[in-house]
Amino acid sequence: MNMSLPLTVLEGKLEQITYFNKETLYIIAKLKHGNTDNLVTVVGFMGGVSPGEALKIMGEWETHPKYGQQFRIKSYDVTLPASVEGITNYLKSGIIKGIGRLMAGRIVKRFGADTLNVIENYPEKLFEVEGIGKTKAASISNAWKDHHAIRSLMQFLQEAGVKTSYSAILLKEYGLDALNIIQSNPYCLANDIPGIGFYMADAIALKLGKSENEPERARACIIHLMQQLSNDGHVFAYLDQLTARCKNLFQIESEAAEEAIEYLSTAGELLIENKAEVPDKKAVYLKALHQAEAGLANRLKALLSVPVVPQGIDTEQISNEILKKLAIKLSEEQLNVLEKIFSYRAVIITGGPGTGKTTLIRSINAVFKALGKQISLAAPTGRAARRLAELTHRDAKTIHRLLGYNFKDNLFDKNQDNPLDADAVIIDEASMVDTYLMFHLLNAIPMTSMLIMVGDVFQLPSVGPGNVLDDMIKSDIIPVFYLKKIFRQARESSIVLNAHRVLKGEFPLLKHINEPADLSEFYFIEQNNPEKVVSTIVELCTRAIPERFGFDPVKEVQVLAPMHKGVVGTINLNQVLQKVLNPNPVTINATNNSFKPGDKVMHLKNNYQKEVFNGDIGTIISIDSKKEELSVDFYGRAVSYDFTETGELSLAYAISVHKSQGSEYPAVIIPLMTQHYALLQRNLLYTAITRGEKLVILIGMKKALDIALKNDRPRQRLSMLTDRLVTL
Repeated sequence: MNMSLPLTVLEGKLEQITYFNKETLYIIAKLKHGNTDNLVTVVGFMGGVSPGEALKIMGEWETHPKYGQQFRIKSYDVTLPASVEGITNYLKSGIIKGIGRLMAGRIVKRFGADTLNVIENYPEKLFEVEGIGKTKAASISNAWKDHHAIRSLMQFLQEAGVKTSYSAILLKEYGLDALNIIQSNPYCLANDIPGIGFYMADAIALKLGKSENEPERARACIIHLMQQLSNDGHVFAYLDQLTARCKNLFQIESEAAEEAIEYLSTAGELLIENKAEVPDKKAVYLKALHQAEAGLANRLKALLSVPVVPQGIDTEQISNEILKKLAIKLSEEQLNVLEKIFSYRAVIITGGPGTGKTTLIRSINAVFKALGKQISLAAPTGRAARRLAELTHRDAKTIHRLLGYNFKDNLFDKNQDNPLDADAVIIDEASMVDTYLMFHLLNAIPMTSMLIMVGDVFQLPSVGPGNVLDDMIKSDIIPVFYLKKIFRQARESSIVLNAHRVLKGEFPLLKHINEPADLSEFYFIEQNNPEKVVSTIVELCTRAIPERFGFDPVKEVQVLAPMHKGVVGTINLNQVLQKVLNPNPVTINATNNSFKPGDKVMHLKNNYQKEVFNGDIGTIISIDSKKEELSVDFYGRAVSYDFTETGELSLAYAISVHKSQGSEYPAVIIPLMTQHYALLQRNLLYTAITRGEKLVILIGMKKALDIALKNDRPRQRLSMLTDRLVTL
């Protein structure tokens, strides 16, 4: 049983602040411990303190590999002086703006040991001091509150059981009045701070004595659960399941939950709809998601209803044009697709690895160019768009950029009133497009244009809500072309061969990496112990793969894990691999990571100002502690990050399979353990394997591999897109 050790208490005077990040409240400081001259390095989250103040810090001792022993702050308190002499010295130090040495003496002379109580609670009494009028008294009172606001907020959060590191987020959102705001209306956090807001709000509200069935709590809980379900890929929730979740997870009675849903529906935040094939089942939508799903369906049906003008080009002409432009002889299957797709307003082309999807995209480009047509190429992610441009030798954009996304207003420049100027739009990696994005894309496609969606429907669905490509295929209203023939060169690849075996639920042909035969592309290392899996991954990255296959362990090898947590999760793997692959001693501590020059990092969200996108992988090329910024090389371009922006980065020696979508890597290592049970699915394993270009190594338990192969029923995503598409 894992028992946490009691915290150690350190008391002393704050001598020096070595480093302080205003955005995160992360501090490195020197504390003069007790009555000795010993200086202790304290690190962690602490704000609203100044040199000279007496502190009581609760925490744990730890050893830093470079800086040695230091004390990790868990919580803290400022010990205010009680004696007249101590109060005088405290105020004379200049800690409280507006109180100089002379003024400090006058105030203490008038109020004695009660001075600090007067400043904090009865500032109007300061008028009794010579030289202090109404304005000055207000200034002193505000300076006192500002100085102690951060400390008071952190102490309040700690008492409520909320991480004190969240103080920075609250201060950024609400300013120094954050404590008053959240005390008066804690559930404002649920709306203002997505994700963690509801949990903070709930802990604070319950601490303040709010009831579990408070209407405000029930409403905040419903919105939180709806957002959580959306993050899990669902477009709606069944009403009875939603109220059951409220009861099971947050002890909110069904009646209170239903009243909250009704209220939110009337207020326009939710929309309730009966599910066609299950009349007694009510579907609850976030309003924006309902608009996106319904709008997507209506727009696609409208596009499909517009007649297509025949292009007047036959199979022979297409074949000759492709041979002339691309020096490629198309297969009968590819020619058949090319000849037919021009007869439709919208089509889907799908197929597994090695079936020629990219060749078809290049061929479609060539045909449209021969016809004098304008074509736009796009993909859901920056990596996928970059790869598409490299393969086609044509400009390709992210869908967001194609549509002119404005990150400030969260709006798209291209829409029904200002459509794209294109005769055809090709979307690669279409399985990654979620409900919101497909809605905005279809809104921007002219009714005279053509939409060609290319993707592998057997891969993982989009990170965002919905299962759009699969739902479109199931609707049977949009022409779908399946590429099934694996080309000869691809058939010779054990990666492609095993990917298709996995797709059928068959065991991949496994070869152990230590077998003396010729080098292969696909290996399996059986290992049942999680710690040994990690040490084997370290051995592969540091020695076996570089020596035997010649791949750079940082730039060309990518570890893909199903989960973030656990011994074989991305978080632990990143920390372990950082130590062995990057011994650089220079380190900065960010909110969730420690970064060093040379680190492999991933950008976590689209940043259009920096022109860096969710999932882009780069290398830290420099860290400047004085300027508080670091620089990352993304595909040959240096991008600067202020230390306050490092929350947009994470270590990327190991990443999740979901984050790898749309990318390919020379070599991938895939740990599979039964601890990953919740995510052991055939499409996840298939997606991971197809990320490897030249080398794939599975490591772990055959039982876990067997579970993944047999689990061909990935968690169903709740969506009504198929129903809407087939409804006349």
